[in-house]
Amino acid sequence: MWKKILLCGLVGAAVLTVGLLIGHYGITKSSSPDWVGAVSRDVDESMIEQFIKQVDNKQIEENLRELTKVPHMATSQGDVQLVQYMLDRWKDPKTGLDDAWKDTYKVYLSFPDDNTPNNVTVVSSTNSVLFTSRLKEKDYTEDQRHPDIVQPYAAYAPAGNPRGKLVYANQGTVSDYEFLNETLNLTGTIAIVRYGGAGRGNKAINGAPFGVIGVLVYTDPKDINDGKMSDENETYPYSWYLPPSGVERGGFAQDFGDLRTPYLAAKDHTYRIPESDIKGLPPIPMQPIGFEDAYTLICALTGPDPPPDWKGSFNCSYKLGPGFDLNSKFPDSDVQMNIYNKCVLKNSDNVMGVIRGSVEPDRYILYGNHRDSWVHGAIDPSSGTAVMLEITRVLGKMVKEGKWRPRRSIIFGSWGAEEFGLIGSTEYAEEYYSKLRDRTVAYINVDISVFANATLRVQGSPAAQSVVFTATKQVKTPGSQTLSVYDNWIQYFNRSSPTHGTIPLLGYMTGAGSDYAAFIHFLGITSMDIAYTYDRSKTKARIYPAYHTAYDTFDYAARYIDPGFTSHQTVARTAGNVLLRLADSLLIPFKASDYAETLEQFSKTALDTYNVILTGKNIDMVPLMNAMAKFKSAASNLEKLIRDSDLTLETPLKVRRINDQLMFMERAFIDPLAFPDKQHFRHVIWASKSSRVPTFPGLADAFDQAQKSDSAQDWQQVHRHLSIIIQAIEGAAHALEEVI
Repeated sequence: MWKKILLCGLVGAAVLTVGLLIGHYGITKSSSPDWVGAVSRDVDESMIEQFIKQVDNKQIEENLRELTKVPHMATSQGDVQLVQYMLDRWKDPKTGLDDAWKDTYKVYLSFPDDNTPNNVTVVSSTNSVLFTSRLKEKDYTEDQRHPDIVQPYAAYAPAGNPRGKLVYANQGTVSDYEFLNETLNLTGTIAIVRYGGAGRGNKAINGAPFGVIGVLVYTDPKDINDGKMSDENETYPYSWYLPPSGVERGGFAQDFGDLRTPYLAAKDHTYRIPESDIKGLPPIPMQPIGFEDAYTLICALTGPDPPPDWKGSFNCSYKLGPGFDLNSKFPDSDVQMNIYNKCVLKNSDNVMGVIRGSVEPDRYILYGNHRDSWVHGAIDPSSGTAVMLEITRVLGKMVKEGKWRPRRSIIFGSWGAEEFGLIGSTEYAEEYYSKLRDRTVAYINVDISVFANATLRVQGSPAAQSVVFTATKQVKTPGSQTLSVYDNWIQYFNRSSPTHGTIPLLGYMTGAGSDYAAFIHFLGITSMDIAYTYDRSKTKARIYPAYHTAYDTFDYAARYIDPGFTSHQTVARTAGNVLLRLADSLLIPFKASDYAETLEQFSKTALDTYNVILTGKNIDMVPLMNAMAKFKSAASNLEKLIRDSDLTLETPLKVRRINDQLMFMERAFIDPLAFPDKQHFRHVIWASKSSRVPTFPGLADAFDQAQKSDSAQDWQQVHRHLSIIIQAIEGAAHALEEVI
C-alpha cells in the first residue's frame, strides 16, 4: 500500500517537473507586453516622407475651385453649402476622418439692408445730389456679377444719416485727429481716412470724441497698389493690383468672439448682454468706398495742406478741408452718408473632424482655418481651407487603409463667422474651455495659406520654433529639389540668435489677426500661423491687393497669386509636417530654452528703456532679472534631463511628466486678471498693446500712460504690471522644475 502511494507520488512529481521544464524552455515568451512598443514609439520619419510625396498641388487646385464657386459670407446659402461639403469630405469612406460633426452657435452679426443699399452722396446747399458713390464693384469677370455678393459695408457700424463738411484725417489714429483739431473745428464733420495705422473700428472710435459724426474708409493706391491706379492696363484683370472700384469689407468691432456672450458659448439658452452694453463698436456711422470714389472726394477738398507723409498716390493736392474748394465740382456742398446696417442673431456652424490617437487620445493637436469669406474668398480664407482638405485627404486615406494612426488625437476645425470677429473659434474655445485647457498640446492655424509665392512666413510662440525649423528643413521650396523652405525663408526674414546664430525670423503672436487668438490669448495654448508670402523688396502692399473684395476669386489666385498651386502645396507639406511631429513624437518637440531667449530679450529691452525712470519712482526691476535667471536655469535643467535620458527605455509616466511640463509652460503666462479692459486677452507676453516698445505689453502700455499723465495711480499700474510679469515668469520656471 505504502509502496503504491510512494510510487504514485514520485511519478506525479516527475510529470510536474517535466511540465515545468517544457513550460520554461519550450514556449517562447515575450519579454514585455504588446503595449510597451506602442507607448515608446517615436515619430516615423519615413511616414512623414510619404506624406510629403502624396500632397498633390492639383488636388489643392480642385479644392479651391470648389470652395470658391459662389460667395460664402457667414450664414449665407453659400456658407451652408460649404458646411455640407466639409462634412461630406471628412466623412468620405476612403479618405475621410474617424468622425466629423458640426457645432452650431447663435451669434450676433451685422448686415446691410438688402432693400435699401448704403450710399455716400455729395449734397449741395440746395439739397441737389451732385455725386453718389458706387453701390457695387465694377465687374470684369462673371464672378463679380453673382447675385449673392454683399455690397460693401462696415460690419457693426451703426445705421444713420449724418451730413457734414468733409475732412481728410489720414489713417484715423488719435494723433491724426489731434493734429487736425489744432487748426480745424471737427465738430459735425465727416472724416475720410485710409486703411492702415489703426484698426478699422478705431478710426471712428478715435474721431468721435473730437466731434466727427461719420467716417469713410478707403484703400489708397500708395498702400496697396504700389501707386498703380488704372484698370485699363495696370490693375486687375491685368495684374494682381486692386481695381479703382475695389472695396475692402471687414468687421469693425474691437473685441473678438460673439459680442453678446463674452466668455460664454453662444448657444440658444445662453444669457446675452443687452446690445447697449457691447463695448468697442464704432459709435458713429462708417462706410468703406473704393479709391476711385475717394479720389473724387479728396481731390475736391479745400483747406491747408497735410503733412507730407499723409499724402497718398492721387495726382492731386491732398487738402485737409473742411469742405470742398469753391472752384471744384462741389462748391458749398456737404457729404451725406446713408447707412442702413442692422444686427441680427443667426446660426453659424463650426465643422469639426477628428483622427483619434492610439496612445494618448486625451492629448490634442488642433489644426484650423475659418470657412466664411466676404465674397468668393479665394485667398482669404479658401486658400487655407484648400490646404487643410488636402492634408486631411492624405492622412485620412492612411488611416482608412490601416497604414497609420497618430500617437495623439488630431482635431480639425473649419470655423464659422471669423470675418465678423473670430467668432467660431472663440465660441469653440469658450464651450470646451476646460477640456482644451487641460488636454491641448498645440494649435496650428493656416488661414490665408498663400499671400504670394516668394517665401514662408510664420508667427508663433517661441516654444514652437524648433519644430517649425525641423519641418522647414525637410520640405523643399516650389520648383527646387535642393533648396529647403528653411534656407529660402532665412534669405527673406532672419534674426541673430545668441544661441543659434542667424536663423529665420519667427514672428510674434501679438494681437488677434486670425483664429489663433482664442487659443493663445485666452487658453494659453502654444500656437502658430503658417503662410507663404511676398518679397517685400518688390512691393509695398500692406496685404495682397484683392483682400476682402469681389476680386478675390479663383481666377485671381490661379493667375496672380500662385500659378500652378505649388506654394499652396509647399504650405500643406510644411504645416502637415509640423502637425505630424506634434502628433507622433514621443517627446513633444517644444524647447523651453527658445522661450527663455525671447523672454530675456524682452527683459533686456524693458531694463534698458525703463530702469532709470522706474528707479526714480522707487520701482525695482532687479526682481525681473532674478525671475529671468530662474526661468533660464529651469529650462536648461529640463533640457539636460531630456538629453541625458533614453526616453524609449523610461517609464511612460516620466515621458508624460516631461510632456506635461512642456505643454503647460505656455499656460503659466495666462493671468485672468492682468487685463480687465481687454476682453479675452490674458497672455501676459503676447497680449495686444499700443506701445511701440518691443517688450511685455502690459508693462509697456502702463509705462507710456504713466509718462503721459505722471499720476501716482498710473505709476502704481506700472508697478502692478511689472509684478504680474515677474510672477508669470517665476511661475513658468516652477512649471519646468522637478515636480516636488
